This record gives sequence, structure tokens and C-alpha cells, in this order.
Amino acid sequence: MKTDIDRKDSFFFGLRDGLPIFLGYVPVSFAFGIFAVGSGLSILQSLVISLVNVTSAGQLAAVPIITGGAPLMELALSQLVINSRYSLMSISLAQKLGSNVRLFDRFVISFMNTDEVFAVASGRAGFVGRHYMYGLIFLPYIGWAAGTFLGAVAGNILPGRIINALGIAIYGMFIAIIAPAAKKSIPVLAVVLFATFLSCLFKFLPVFKEISSGLAIIACTCAAGIFAALFFPLQEPQERNPAEKTQEVR
Repeated sequence: MKTDIDRKDSFFFGLRDGLPIFLGYVPVSFAFGIFAVGSGLSILQSLVISLVNVTSAGQLAAVPIITGGAPLMELALSQLVINSRYSLMSISLAQKLGSNVRLFDRFVISFMNTDEVFAVASGRAGFVGRHYMYGLIFLPYIGWAAGTFLGAVAGNILPGRIINALGIAIYGMFIAIIAPAAKKSIPVLAVVLFATFLSCLFKFLPVFKEISSGLAIIACTCAAGIFAALFFPLQEPQERNPAEKTQEVR
């Protein structure tokens, strides 16, 4: 008789659950490919970035740092700050991985543990096995790389006006991500507005104009995080009165 993990540990079921992520990644990475080529990178360079870094925010931030000739330490530090959330997501997902997931498998899964992959895997009941996880990450990885390549090729073929119009799509994606959350949550809205305000300062104030884009991203991210921690700290769940618990049992 198969165990619960055996029934769910199917590469096919992973592919099925990864298909919607694939369909969402292709247009986003297509916009990134156009953006990267338009910023001065070659088709091959754009593709390699998506093959070794599956992170839309990190890749978008990295392109101006690379093309601007900033130091490697600045590039590494900006990626560390922007992508630090993935370490927390990987720790959380590790609690759901089945016993057949080996150490090597964990490294592969952590490489593709994007927001969407994490959400789908975490949402499944019980533990998830290695075959399911490989199926889940396979199509999204292919879609991210393929979309980048197609976008980079299109960036060398399409007219400039169309490229500029399509290049806005990747910014629209980030707006689509934060807008619903900001609409429902005052703290999220406040942090978004604060980060936007800081970004405008670095962009338009003469005293900040000499600061590179990488350092500006690091400063805005850290400052917004501190702002959220100071003014909107997470509330600890309050312990209920023992009398209430007793009454509930009755």
C-alpha cells in the first residue's frame, strides 16, 4: 500500500501544477529580455542571467548595475538584500519536503524556489516528494529562460517604439504585485509610498545623483525594512485567558 507521499510524489503532477507558473513566467521574462538588450546586454548575456538567476526583481536591479560598470561587491550586496527573502522561504519549504528528498535535491529545489513555486508547494497537503518538486520546477525554469531568449531576440528585431512600450511591461508586473496588497493593507501601502519617496530622492536630488543605482537600491530596501519594523511591527499573538480555554473545552 502506498503512503501519502508516494501518491503525491509524481513528476506528472508536478508538471501539471507548474504549467500555470510557466504560462505566467514567459511574458514576464520576455519583457526582461527586451529590457536587458535595450540596456546594452547581448542576447547571450541576457539568457545567461536568466539561466543562473531566476529572480525578476534581482535581475531587473542587476542590469543597470552591470551595464553601469559598478563593482562586483555592489552587485553582490544588492542581490543579497533583494533576494534575502528566498532564504526564509527555503527554510519554510524544507519542513514540507519528504524523506526521499536528498541533500543534492534540496540544492536544486532551493535554486528554483521562487515565490510562485513556494506558494504552490506549500499549499499542498502533507509532504511533497522529490519527483513532484522536480516536475513543479521544470516548466517554470524552461519558461523563464525561453521567455528571456525570445524577448532578447525581439529586442534586436522590433522597432524602437515597440521595444520601449514592451519594456514597460516588467514595471507593470511589479505594480500588479504590490497594488492589491497595498489596497488591502495600510502598512503595505505606507512602506510602498516610503520606498517610492526614497527612490525619487535618489533619482532627482543633486546630492544623491552621484550614488550608483546598486547602492540606491540597497539603501532604499534597508530603509523601507527599518521603517516597516519601527512603525508597523508584527503583533505577537496574545495568549488567551485560561478561563476562556476551560470554557471552550466545556
